[in-house]
Amino acid sequence: MKMSGLFGATLHTAPGSSESAGHRQMLRAGMVRQLAQGIFSYLPLGWRSVRKIERILREEMAAVGGQELSMPVAQPAELWQASGRYDTVGAELARFADRRGRGMVLAMTHEEAVTELARTEVGSYRDLPRMVFQLQTKFRDDARPRAGLIRVREFVMKDAYSLDRDAAGLARQYANQYRAYFRVFGRCGVPALAVASEVGMMGGELAHEFMYPTPIGEDTLLLCDACGYRANRQVATFAKPTPPAEAPRPMRRVATPNAATVAELAAAAGVGPDRIAKAVFVQADLGATEEPVIGVVRGDMDLNEAKLAAALGAADLRPMTTDEITAIGAVAGYGSPVGLTGVRVVVDELVAATPNLLAGANLDGYHLRDVNVGRDFTPETVRDIVAARAGDGCPRCGAALRTTRGVEVGQIFKLGDRYSAALGATFTDADGVRRPVQMGCYGIGVGRLLGCAAEAHHDERGLTLPITIAPYQVHLCQLGDVAAAAAQTLYERLGAAGVEVLYDDRGQRAGSQFADADLIGAPLRATIGARSLERGEVELRDRATGGSWPVPLATAAGAIGAAVADRLAQANAVGPVDLPPELATG
Repeated sequence: MKMSGLFGATLHTAPGSSESAGHRQMLRAGMVRQLAQGIFSYLPLGWRSVRKIERILREEMAAVGGQELSMPVAQPAELWQASGRYDTVGAELARFADRRGRGMVLAMTHEEAVTELARTEVGSYRDLPRMVFQLQTKFRDDARPRAGLIRVREFVMKDAYSLDRDAAGLARQYANQYRAYFRVFGRCGVPALAVASEVGMMGGELAHEFMYPTPIGEDTLLLCDACGYRANRQVATFAKPTPPAEAPRPMRRVATPNAATVAELAAAAGVGPDRIAKAVFVQADLGATEEPVIGVVRGDMDLNEAKLAAALGAADLRPMTTDEITAIGAVAGYGSPVGLTGVRVVVDELVAATPNLLAGANLDGYHLRDVNVGRDFTPETVRDIVAARAGDGCPRCGAALRTTRGVEVGQIFKLGDRYSAALGATFTDADGVRRPVQMGCYGIGVGRLLGCAAEAHHDERGLTLPITIAPYQVHLCQLGDVAAAAAQTLYERLGAAGVEVLYDDRGQRAGSQFADADLIGAPLRATIGARSLERGEVELRDRATGGSWPVPLATAAGAIGAAVADRLAQANAVGPVDLPPELATG
């Protein structure tokens, strides 16, 4: 491609503002442009990178037995109603009616559609296992698009779906996808780590997220450097302390004026935060209705809303208003489940095991001493609902956990029969019994992966994308008219050899050409000017390292082709992937 005919301009400064340095460099390089909030156009340079990522995805999905298909973005609402997600997914699911008044949705994911295909195409156990995948547009009306391609509303996703006879078959395909994902990220130059995660709106029994560690990430990850434990904070557990062994004492009310917070209460009552039962009042979105819920954790710990939502089967949680707290008989700042009826109560397992706690009396300025779970109030559920923090003990080995931030670049789920049972996707087994297909789903956002690659590979001058996904492999600079003939010849020879070349034939000054070359970030820059012609050489420069070296002009095409091939081989070489303990035995 010659830059004189390239559609899309490089920019001295990025338009607007962005939370992401990598996105700013993509804007400056002329790779993407924003059309609306969270909606982007890819210019030719950016689209070339997208297509390269898609090729890697296709190759790795084919390597684990995937067959490519395509499913519609616009889908009948009945499918989503049958799965139960039509009412449980929030406003991010775009709902509309067609001209006949039939309810429709714009798919944010395709579990319902692929399950319908499994219902019609799978008849017996001989039709299983299967793996299908697609590269398809999705629309998710996200309320908080941010950081360029990191969080958008319209995007292309590689979503794959496994169909199996039994749990053992699903486990094998899940493990295959786990390994394939690391090959994808490795070839795209994105350092990723896998963490245990919640299943969320997808449902099912197990999920892993693949995270690119970066300060701009919205997710908090808990990591153990001693044993390799890794989990999203949403599901992370930790080694909880052993509660004190005490006989229950009689509950009594005490005055605690001006002590509405844990810190104020601990100081006023002369107890540690670990002896306080902290009540958190929320409204749980259960689809068609909201329900008041009290989550109870120790005062020295924080409620994990994701764990509480999972315990309730809720799509979302929101804090109760003061009026809503009053309506259930509680008092804000002095509340607890003691004496309340008609409200769901979920208690952390450590609270349930700790005797003689200090809790709210549901009376302004008063608390209750020596509250014991099971005697003084009965929770509906007792389970882990607290958030793990840096310094907490690893649940596997006890070593101190650390935290980091991350962006999710992919996720895999064991769905089991979550959708097949609901939509009637069954098969006849070898004994003639009808059974639901065992399913898994596996997603990677293409644009987000490119955005993370830009975050991982840029400097102050521009992008430094790996050769596997850079728009072009070589940037050819022609300095002056005297070099035009030699540059054109080299351009043609490289093209004939299959090398991807962006040729700056615009006749601009050397500084301007080099700035654009650095900005776009082709891994190799080849420069021909009057001085190099006098020496019979072409100067090559490595964009990532800044190192440069001459090659003879007569053999430059071969030398550049060999350098490109060597870099491609290195970038595509991904070592073996170890499975985590929960999959190694699965």
